[in-house]
Amino acid sequence: MLEGMRIDEPRDLFTHKLGAALKMETTVAELLGTLEDKAQSPELKELLRRHADETHHQVANLHEAFAALGEEAKEKACPAIKGIESEGQTLIRLTDESLVDAVILSGAAETEHHEIAVYEGLLAYAQAFGHETVVGLLRDNLRQEERMLEQVKGAVQRLAGRVAAAAVVV
Repeated sequence: MLEGMRIDEPRDLFTHKLGAALKMETTVAELLGTLEDKAQSPELKELLRRHADETHHQVANLHEAFAALGEEAKEKACPAIKGIESEGQTLIRLTDESLVDAVILSGAAETEHHEIAVYEGLLAYAQAFGHETVVGLLRDNLRQEERMLEQVKGAVQRLAGRVAAAAVVV
């Protein structure tokens, strides 16, 4: 929902999407502490802690991007991240404690893919508009998300191997 407003100009669409990215990152920042508490493995706890630090940096970059555009930083609705959050919370409640790390990592991978797509779209428009300062800030966030996705993928592979080995009955 666009909160009762109509978007008629490309710049307004861009700043709206930038506000949705801000909401996305602040939501993720809030979730990471809760997920760290629920995580079982020290490796996953550390990964979530590092990602929380990066996410706070990404929020600061988005605020700086708004400032570079001469706009007030305003969060806009981000239904996709709310959906990923809701699904993850439901699965954590339904899942045996021994599988919680798998649920958290699955949600983390989904979130990273979404964030990467958001930043790729924003970056394309920032480049087209010639907002070089904003391009640099968005590119920084995109690179962090891409690195985090690779780390999450590695953690998923290690966890899947351990879960599969434990499930084998001899």
